[in-house]
Amino acid sequence: MNGDWLYAVGDCNGRALLTHMGKYQARVAADVILGKEITDRASSDIVPRVTFTDPQVAAVGLTEAQARERGIDVRVVTYGTGDVPVAYVLGNGISGTSKLVVDEARGVLVGATFTGPGVQELLHSATVAIAGAVPLDALRHAVPSFPTVSEVWLHLLEAYGL
Repeated sequence: MNGDWLYAVGDCNGRALLTHMGKYQARVAADVILGKEITDRASSDIVPRVTFTDPQVAAVGLTEAQARERGIDVRVVTYGTGDVPVAYVLGNGISGTSKLVVDEARGVLVGATFTGPGVQELLHSATVAIAGAVPLDALRHAVPSFPTVSEVWLHLLEAYGL
C-alpha cells in the first residue's frame, strides 16, 4: 500500500483550515469507509473563504497574482458592490468591490472576491461557477433575483463585455 488508506480530516491535515472544508473532508472519508467509489475531489484551488469583518471579505479560487504565476492568461473585471442599484436593501452608503478573475483561454472563472456587507451570500455561486468550469456565456443567463445584491453578477459580466 502507498498510504491511500489513511485519512485525516480538519485542521490536523494542514490543508484548508476552515470548518466547511473539514466537513467536506469528513464526507469524503466516510464515503471511502462505506466503500463508495470516489472519482473526484474538491480542488485545493477552490476553497471558499470569508473574513467576517466590517466590511466582509469573501473569496474563492485563485487571486489574479496566483493565476498569473501559473501562467494563466487572465482578465480581471471589477464592479462596486455598493454601486448595484439595489444595494440599498443592505442599508445606506454601502461600499465594497466585487472582482472576477477570468481565464481568457477557457472563458471561465478561476477566482472571485467580494467585499461589502453580506457578501458571503455571493460566494457559493462563484464557487459553483469555478468548480463546474461554467462558461461565462452560460453565466450571463443565470438570472439573479431582484432586489438583491447578487445583481452584481450582471454588472461584472457586462464589464467583461457580455
